[in-house]
Amino acid sequence: MRRFLPFVAIGVAALVATPALAQSNQQVADQVIALAKAQWAAEMANASPAEILKDVADEYTEFSADYPTRLDGKAIQMRMSEAYSTAAARPVAAEMVNPKVQVYGNVAILSYNYVGLMRNADGEVSPSLAKSTRVYANQGGAWKLVHANFAPVGGDN
Repeated sequence: MRRFLPFVAIGVAALVATPALAQSNQQVADQVIALAKAQWAAEMANASPAEILKDVADEYTEFSADYPTRLDGKAIQMRMSEAYSTAAARPVAAEMVNPKVQVYGNVAILSYNYVGLMRNADGEVSPSLAKSTRVYANQGGAWKLVHANFAPVGGDN
């Protein structure tokens, strides 16, 4: 019986830790979802590029349908955001559909469908859709966006 006690103790510890881990993972999920939504709100409010990208890591990378290559670094995102801030087109609505957050220690992966509306220079509103993945890393106690992939929705997808 004494040989089995360590295994029983490990099993009990795992059962006790599972709800705490689930609660912790839910807190992380809530935090990273809030970060994405805060970025969208800043964009819709025409905030400064520094405010829009405040939770983006310096080593951030991005894939999107807008560019044929991966964009490397927060600096290029700042330049793109500065240029975009003078454009007449503006997001007017942004929603996250089907969010899922997977937490692995200091890394959280947020995947979702983006459903938004864009207003062009003529005032016309059109849908803006994407299949999105954002990867966050906890750096110095704060969640930072380190990579994103924004794929267009089209055809039979």
